[in-house]
Amino acid sequence: MLILHCLISGIATMYVRYKQVHALNPEENLIIKFNKAGLVLGILSCLGLSLVANFQKSTLFVAHVCGAVLAFSMGSLYMFVQTILSYQMQPKIHSKQVFWVRLLLVIWCGVSALSMMTCSSILYSSDFGADIVQKLHWNPEDKGYVLHMVTTAAEWSMSFSFFGFFLTYIRDFQKITLRVEANLHGLTLYDTAPCPVTNERTPLLSRDF
Repeated sequence: MLILHCLISGIATMYVRYKQVHALNPEENLIIKFNKAGLVLGILSCLGLSLVANFQKSTLFVAHVCGAVLAFSMGSLYMFVQTILSYQMQPKIHSKQVFWVRLLLVIWCGVSALSMMTCSSILYSSDFGADIVQKLHWNPEDKGYVLHMVTTAAEWSMSFSFFGFFLTYIRDFQKITLRVEANLHGLTLYDTAPCPVTNERTPLLSRDF
């Protein structure tokens, strides 16, 4: 349930961000294209996160790695696209400070990703033992211990850069309000033609960010 909650929350956050950018730039073709690309990349990243959580390294290594690659690569591209959008929208809509903070987080993510890919490639391509893929507990005297620690630290570093990037949405989301309305198109659920009815205007979901 926790995994499902995180997955839904991530997709919901990216969708709200997509709708916000679209509302602020309804006629900017370049921004619209980047905005749509960002939404797709964000959803793919959440899908990869789900694969990582549901397929453990010790049980199904291929699915776990594919999920990790999908989550981190698509997540990094999502951050990069959103940073481009921040650049395109500043200073009229976005402040320059927000753009620079997001750019620094993207650079942090890129350095972490490069370190993780380099060390993990060396670790799994070298002769450090046949059971290295399934190995869960490492000791300092084990072969490849340093590479393993650097890879793990880089992976966590990327995760924290993701968290930091999403925290930059706080000020943006304080400027919007979510509300869901039910609009009735007929007196029954089986009407084939629209007929005038009084729409339900009671907010189903209302929250100020």
